[in-house]
Amino acid sequence: MSLVAPVPILDRAAWDGIPDEEIVERVRAGETALYEVLMRRYNQRLFRVAVSILRDDAEAEDVMQETYVNAYQHLNQFAGLAKFSTWLTKIAVNEALARLRRRERMGGESDLEANSRIMNNVTSGIPDPERQASDHQLRLVIEASIDSLPDMYRSVFVLRAVEGLSAAETAACLDIGEEAVKTRLHRARHMLQKDLRRRASVLSAEAFPFHLSRCDRVVAGVFQKIGFGV
Repeated sequence: MSLVAPVPILDRAAWDGIPDEEIVERVRAGETALYEVLMRRYNQRLFRVAVSILRDDAEAEDVMQETYVNAYQHLNQFAGLAKFSTWLTKIAVNEALARLRRRERMGGESDLEANSRIMNNVTSGIPDPERQASDHQLRLVIEASIDSLPDMYRSVFVLRAVEGLSAAETAACLDIGEEAVKTRLHRARHMLQKDLRRRASVLSAEAFPFHLSRCDRVVAGVFQKIGFGV
């Protein structure tokens, strides 16, 4: 994925409290630059969801860009029957799952290899550059513990416990029933070690940090793809 210069950041504080749907209508009306508000509002959520499915930061970024481009190209299809955030998250989930299926067909890494890679990252003592900015070892352990959950439980846990979506919103994003969400969340929590469960409730909001450099990169890449500000 090529890097492009980030587009200017809008005064996001000026848009705090403005409903997504109002911004969507203004983007539809031609104020394309306001799409940045929506991207920066949901960048972290989409990153967390995508990385929880794919376990790969770079591929999660690609999913985010494709999600925003897809959503932008189909904004006229957003009917407001669900929250914009739910609609957007569902697009990201579907894109990530499609990539996961393609990876599996092409003989991607096994669960054993993925878990080995995760634990090596935690114990190597040489975190990746972005994590060097936040070298809290406990947070890395929590991330690894969440990341090691089976796919069907990990996605539910990230949406419910990390992102704070309701059971109904999570069910809509994953195309499953609310009871399935509740069951999977319960089992996911049970799978996590006892000593981590107490800490996860406090620190999970800080897990999988989404740094400004990544945020700028995604926003700039999306605007390049939709032909705005190039």
